[in-house]
Amino acid sequence: MLPGMAVKPRVAIVGAGNWGTALALALRCAGYEIEAIVAHSGGAGLKKARNLSKQVGTHAVVDLSEVHAELIWFCVPDAAIEEAARSLAAKVEWKGRFALHSSGALTSDVLGVLRRRGAGVASVHPMMTFVQGADLLNSRVPDSQPALFGVPFAVEGDPAAVRVARRVIRDLGGHAYAILKKGKAAYHAWGTFASPLFTALLATTEQVAMLAGVNRKEAKRRMMPILRQTLENYAALGAAGGFSGPIVRGDVDTVKGHLRALRGTPVAREVYSALARSALQYLPAKNKKLLKQLLDSQRD
Repeated sequence: MLPGMAVKPRVAIVGAGNWGTALALALRCAGYEIEAIVAHSGGAGLKKARNLSKQVGTHAVVDLSEVHAELIWFCVPDAAIEEAARSLAAKVEWKGRFALHSSGALTSDVLGVLRRRGAGVASVHPMMTFVQGADLLNSRVPDSQPALFGVPFAVEGDPAAVRVARRVIRDLGGHAYAILKKGKAAYHAWGTFASPLFTALLATTEQVAMLAGVNRKEAKRRMMPILRQTLENYAALGAAGGFSGPIVRGDVDTVKGHLRALRGTPVAREVYSALARSALQYLPAKNKKLLKQLLDSQRD
């Protein structure tokens, strides 16, 4: 990979949350040696680290003093990355090592304390969702915590660290893409639209289903076919080609009826109006002027 480094560097993972767990399991499957799972402190964090270490055949530690891994991957929440780096900065010699973090919003500069000690640093963010309570090795929930094959990763940082990150991503079956530091906030907002806010939209649809007399569990079951087909249409035809319903038809009376029915759920009504305005802006629609007037009238 680099002069003096093994083809696959030894890895230490800091943090054993959803992402740290998914990464550790994927790295192990890709033939990487996980030298240690590092807990930032004792208590629950150390317990999680010990549980994860058993799954990947390593041990849990609370600092790096006995760890010789060439690659240290920070998998802690965004707000804890800089603090974790500072707490570990003096524990080992960083020259010749690489430090990565996986924040979608923060740049590699948040690891500046390690860069100043000689480490090559980079941010490596997977465009993927990882949820609590799922297990990559549990075949009963194969889609809840996915493997990293085919996952796109946004990468930026020091050139040598980026080269290391790209090699690891390739071994994991992922795809690495460069991102500018100034674009990270917008990039993370994009990902937030694609998953957590999409999930929020699904939660809102359940509330609307209840207005129609359908409980949440049944609403979820009945929605799955149309959700799957919508995503398939989007994948095959794009947003414009996959768009259907009353707005593309310019059916003003139907939209008016929807807004009337949603008076009982003000938040859902606001979401509907916001998404309808978005559709008028970015998607094909008939009677755009009349629909815009209708939506604007709801603001009063």
